[in-house]
Amino acid sequence: MTRAAAALVAAAIMAGTQTVPAISHQYAEVNGVRLHYAKAGSGPLILFLHGFPEFWYEWQRQLVEFGRDHTAVAPDMRGYNLSAKPEELSAYAVPTLVEDVRALAAELLKSTGGQKFTLVAHDWGGAVAWVFAAMHPELLERLVIVNAPHPTVFARELRDNPAQQQASQYMLLFRSPAAEATLSANNYSTLATIVGISGEDRDAYIAAWSQPGALTGGLNYYRASRVGPPQPDDPPAAPPQPLMIRVPTLVIWGEQDTALLTGNLDGLDKYVSPLTIRRIPDATHWVVREKPAEVNRLIREFLAR
Repeated sequence: MTRAAAALVAAAIMAGTQTVPAISHQYAEVNGVRLHYAKAGSGPLILFLHGFPEFWYEWQRQLVEFGRDHTAVAPDMRGYNLSAKPEELSAYAVPTLVEDVRALAAELLKSTGGQKFTLVAHDWGGAVAWVFAAMHPELLERLVIVNAPHPTVFARELRDNPAQQQASQYMLLFRSPAAEATLSANNYSTLATIVGISGEDRDAYIAAWSQPGALTGGLNYYRASRVGPPQPDDPPAAPPQPLMIRVPTLVIWGEQDTALLTGNLDGLDKYVSPLTIRRIPDATHWVVREKPAEVNRLIREFLAR
């Protein structure tokens, strides 16, 4: 082989390693519902769970990055976008959402040949992921949580921290019958402002929110769990059982989050071990979209340990 030909071969190999993985769209019938998911790459499974009012699209940059050496999958969780949207409120109870994740992961692991996977989750996806990790630690290699409070710590903050109580007032609106009309008014302008999107992203989100039943499906997560600041007429609540996590866990937190305050990081190591916390001082709740390169770098470093 001539030197020039060898150079061409080397260039082709390098170009192949830099190829951006294509994102495909598929469906799975699991736990009695049909879930849509976006998928990129091949290799060990890494599963991304979105929050409210997101959908798989939240993780598009992570699918591209981790699809280079993983089977990277981001589902629309039940109630959202192209996934099934059951009408009954009980269909959105956290144990049911956890079972969705377990059943979907089981299907995906069949194609990867693996026994465990890495779970990455934000906001409501993170709330589900915390419980999943407590219930199914044997299925997880690692857990990555992005701006989603641990349920035991969040219960403490809602009970004892006036700042978090005030920051969580929006949850009462989201649980109310007026939520759909308020958030969809003027072509979802309020919701788009909350999420901080514009241009093509705004068009994509409005298309997802406009799917029949999608806005109600997302709001039903709040309604089914009755999460929110304590109200005067609430019955006395028994202290929740501590949720213990024994999976290697990375928590990424945008410190400018005005809805979920940094007090949710205080004492987290009491319930999670081993735990790594990485704060991003200039990011908000929407850190996944604001700082994708930094989020990807932190996840990469965590996976490399």
